Amino acid sequence: MQITVGIITVSDRASTGAYDDLGGPALKTAAEERGWDVLCDAVVPDDAMQIQQAIRSFSAQGCGLILTTGGTGIAERDVIPEAIRAIMRVEIPGFGEVMRSRSMAITPNAILSRNLGAVVDQSLVIALPGKPTGAVECLGFIEGAIPHAVALAQRKPTQC
Repeated sequence: MQITVGIITVSDRASTGAYDDLGGPALKTAAEERGWDVLCDAVVPDDAMQIQQAIRSFSAQGCGLILTTGGTGIAERDVIPEAIRAIMRVEIPGFGEVMRSRSMAITPNAILSRNLGAVVDQSLVIALPGKPTGAVECLGFIEGAIPHAVALAQRKPTQC
């Protein structure tokens, strides 16, 4: 199954050009290494409305998988889980559980992460950490379930 991907970096500083976005490009490379087609990407500030607009826009453009990086911590401006939950059809707790559990072997700070998976419109949305290595590692932890989840989100036939 060909997976079409949108990547959204959530960062106040990267959105203003105060520093280079490293998370989005790292996820783009990881997606392409898996044979997925990266259709679009964006850098948005830690603002719920702009995050929601980007997710809905990417879904409307046909992205079956939308990866976000950043905004999953507990700082005051970290709003990605709330932004996604406000527009999702269903949350898929297993994605966040696996990412946190597997990441705990790497860093004790993983317990602070609010990574999640959800279906928004007809897309699987995965909220990944902001640190590029953490985002790519977490994607690797869950990639096996992504094709089936994307097919379900897009209401396509599945083999299970």
